[in-house]
Amino acid sequence: MTKYTGILSFIFGIILTVFLFLSWRSCNKKEDAALINQDYYLITNQIQKMNKMVVLEQDFSSFQTHKSSAANIAGFDILPREMVLYTTAKAQVSYDLKQMKIDVDTVNKKLILQEIPQPEIKIFPDVKIHFMDDYAINRFTQKDINGVMESAKKNMAKSVNQNNLKEQSKKQLKDNLNDIFVLAKALHYSIEDKTNTFPATEL
Repeated sequence: MTKYTGILSFIFGIILTVFLFLSWRSCNKKEDAALINQDYYLITNQIQKMNKMVVLEQDFSSFQTHKSSAANIAGFDILPREMVLYTTAKAQVSYDLKQMKIDVDTVNKKLILQEIPQPEIKIFPDVKIHFMDDYAINRFTQKDINGVMESAKKNMAKSVNQNNLKEQSKKQLKDNLNDIFVLAKALHYSIEDKTNTFPATEL
């Protein structure tokens, strides 16, 4: 009887040990899964907060001069007239971050930038007459003034260096995405940029 009791105790001990091990392993898996789900939620929630946003604004200004005359005889302007315009422009660079595609790889703990939308550039020029000099018989008509002002607006818009704006907007974009990057790094995620928007050394 004692022999069988010992064997049964031994078998029961093994079963109990296996049961406790499986229970512990199951609990650990559940905890790991909960942590992964929590990480995923925190990062994706931060991403979803991103919206279309203006990331860069710059102001430009210049003076433009328009000269014309009623006629030119022997190199001399007859009844010359002149208009000096003060032109300004506000340039905005924005990204529609709703179109941004970021994958959260919870297995390999990676935040992967799959797609970043192209920057949208808008330029809002404005023109004011700073000085105007004409003759009573060679006046600027309202049509002339409107044409000169419209031309000045176009010239102002063309003078804005859009390539330079795009480069500067990348730096500002990274600053705006920094909340996501900092959170990912705090959760021990590496950041991989498949769009080649940012140098790897900056991530």
